[in-house]
Amino acid sequence: MRTQVTPSGAPSMSDVAARAGVSHQTVSRVLNNPELVRPETRARVEKAIAALGYRRNMSARALRTRRTGLIGVVSPGDALFGPTRVTIAIEEAAREAGYATVLTVVRGSDAATAEQVMSFFLGHHVEGIIVIAPIAEMARTAQRMVGQLPMVLVGAGPEPGVAVQSVRVDQRQGAREAARHLIDLGHRRMVHLAGPAEWFDARERGAGWREELLAAGLEPRLVDVAGWGAADGHAATQRLLAEAEPPTAIFAANDYVALGAVRACQEAGWTVPGEVSVAGFDDVDAAGFFGPALTTVRQPFTELGDQAIRALLQAFGELPGASVTVAPSLVLRSSTSSPAA
Repeated sequence: MRTQVTPSGAPSMSDVAARAGVSHQTVSRVLNNPELVRPETRARVEKAIAALGYRRNMSARALRTRRTGLIGVVSPGDALFGPTRVTIAIEEAAREAGYATVLTVVRGSDAATAEQVMSFFLGHHVEGIIVIAPIAEMARTAQRMVGQLPMVLVGAGPEPGVAVQSVRVDQRQGAREAARHLIDLGHRRMVHLAGPAEWFDARERGAGWREELLAAGLEPRLVDVAGWGAADGHAATQRLLAEAEPPTAIFAANDYVALGAVRACQEAGWTVPGEVSVAGFDDVDAAGFFGPALTTVRQPFTELGDQAIRALLQAFGELPGASVTVAPSLVLRSSTSSPAA
């Protein structure tokens, strides 16, 4: 079957209707309220859309409905695994919900920067904003934009005094589970290689580590590392192994810091996990292929993105929404074991 396409060359909604053998209004319902259309009719329309390569005219839709289907995303611009994966998860969840994202990178928290961001988003007629805020500086930027558009903050927890609905992973609980795992294995000399203190994630993981060790009657030890990279974990672990009584277990700020810790142990002739157990956080894509495969705390990034979009859609309806916390999970692999006798 061949359908005549409008002279402009771009298929229109009428072209889709003709090919599917339905009315223009039915095609509109499939695009805007598909749940109101019978499954067999919806399938026929969707098949015609795919065959013709029909694309919605978002400009015309915006003029008619004052809605653009655009969501603004503010990112700190870090190439680190966590913020990058969160950005991807939000984009994927937005697409599933029928929205597109407009991304801008913000590295400062001054009023001028916040004003520039809002001007950019308002100029693109976004319907709401999601701010990825792994550090306090980003949360303060979000605070300066409150009230202008619906907004959701994604991070480990808002800065005190920042009144923004938030969605976050329970970093503290993840650290407690990692600590409990090492305690249950029998470790007593343990160290947490803590991430940069300005990051919410690092603060919460450190707090969870302290809580679990204190609950077990142990003295919590934290060693600050310079950053989130393997080199940071490598340097810190070299110093630890030079001590009179090195730790028998290391809980690293993230998987890359853990990778550096493992490398430092191996270079010094220490076996992992025979003499030193190492655990990480994030469950990066290659964590199961480290040598040895890394025990880590998996962050549910897909669920985080889904919850962020859900919270924003709720805000579109001007409904009050409570902040949401999603739970991580401990993934046991071969980098941890009971301490040597």
